[in-house]
Amino acid sequence: MLEFNKVYNESCITGMQKLDADCIDLVITSPPYDNLRTYNDSSTWNFNVFTEVAHELIRILKPGGVIMWNVGDAVVDGSETGSSFRQALYFKDSGLCLHDTMIYQKPSAAYPASHKSNRYSQVFEYCFVFSKGKPKTSNLIKDKKNTWAGTTSWGNAGSRQKDGTIKKGDSKVSISDVGYRDNIWRIANGKGFGQTNSEIYQHPATMPQELARGHIITWSNPGDLVLDPFMGSGTTARMAFREDRNWIGFEIDPEYYNLCVTHTTFNSVFDK
Repeated sequence: MLEFNKVYNESCITGMQKLDADCIDLVITSPPYDNLRTYNDSSTWNFNVFTEVAHELIRILKPGGVIMWNVGDAVVDGSETGSSFRQALYFKDSGLCLHDTMIYQKPSAAYPASHKSNRYSQVFEYCFVFSKGKPKTSNLIKDKKNTWAGTTSWGNAGSRQKDGTIKKGDSKVSISDVGYRDNIWRIANGKGFGQTNSEIYQHPATMPQELARGHIITWSNPGDLVLDPFMGSGTTARMAFREDRNWIGFEIDPEYYNLCVTHTTFNSVFDK
């Protein structure tokens, strides 16, 4: 068994093979999908490699554990690849539950649509939430401001039934100041927004801190063990530490590994 609260400079497949079965509470990761970045050409990412990674993730995930798989699709020859869906269905066919299909919405598009475009601006990525059975932890975040706070619903609250009829509620519903989030999270990204340390942007594809932090809070408890098999610039580790979780990760590229473990990058880990 490997030491926790440490990132290892090796392939995540090799690293995960050293972990015991059923030892990880939560996986937070964004794999190098569709080769949209070269990542210094440290590894080859294709569907066969993905299946090896998925196999190990499923093996080491605890019953009730969760994987948050943040992915998107490239456009090749005028068509989106659909790799994200293929991966999601593979996890599902391998025995995991597709607990939720969440959306990470960016505040703006990298390549906005123009009068020459034939598709709308791409401003989101998928966050597939898989679970090994029923999730053992679900700390839903309640911070969404309600537009109609302080009022009540129009008439008695009702709900549409399977046969199309509406079942009337017993009473009006009072609307509180804040409610639980929905499954579309709009999170700022880019230098100065998604991360607090400018040196982290030496990595070409950083995960926004609040994306990692929100999922860590939701799907784990203090003291749980969080894994990122593609540690990149170390976002998952920093947010896991900040929220009093243990963590472990792998990064195959020596340059990005050094970025993770240098004092200038990781000093924010030790300063909550």
